[in-house]
Amino acid sequence: MKKGKLFIFSAPSGAGKTTIVKHLLNKFNQELSFSISATTRPPRGQEVDGRDYYFISKEAFQEKIKNKEFVEYEEVYNGIYYGTLQSEIHRIWDDGKSVVFDIDVVGGRNLKGIFQNQALAIFVQPPSLEELERRLSTRGTDSIEKVKERIEKAEYELDQAKFFDTILLNDNLPEACQQAERLIEGFLKKE
Repeated sequence: MKKGKLFIFSAPSGAGKTTIVKHLLNKFNQELSFSISATTRPPRGQEVDGRDYYFISKEAFQEKIKNKEFVEYEEVYNGIYYGTLQSEIHRIWDDGKSVVFDIDVVGGRNLKGIFQNQALAIFVQPPSLEELERRLSTRGTDSIEKVKERIEKAEYELDQAKFFDTILLNDNLPEACQQAERLIEGFLKKE
């Protein structure tokens, strides 16, 4: 693969990684571009195909797996797949930008393993499981059962933070965004 830099943001659902990534994409819009993941789950809320995700059928996803079109993929929840298309990374690098991922913890670890020193893997950590549950409940996009499923998964995911290059605590969003800006600036300057 052609050389370029990658920024991997991973966290349990509700930790704030998407908000931080959106902030960074606005601030560094000349240097960074968002890697749009493919998924088999249906759109939530105001999500748009080709902007937030590539929403595809399970059959189409499995065909892309067979054709080795993914850099990485996984079945995150039963019957729900997420993956990073090779073509997506090349699209961004061909545009002269660095790739930004907003990806689950397993996907983040997989990408870091593939790209190693080309990538900065950042784990966005919530202040506590209780706060995470409160955020997920108040966001109003998931059922009570889905929130419980996400919290159970978060316990495992929080244990994975040690495998990332750095941990970004999100207990104060403006501070977390500033800290993330410094991480981006530092890694962009690295040779």
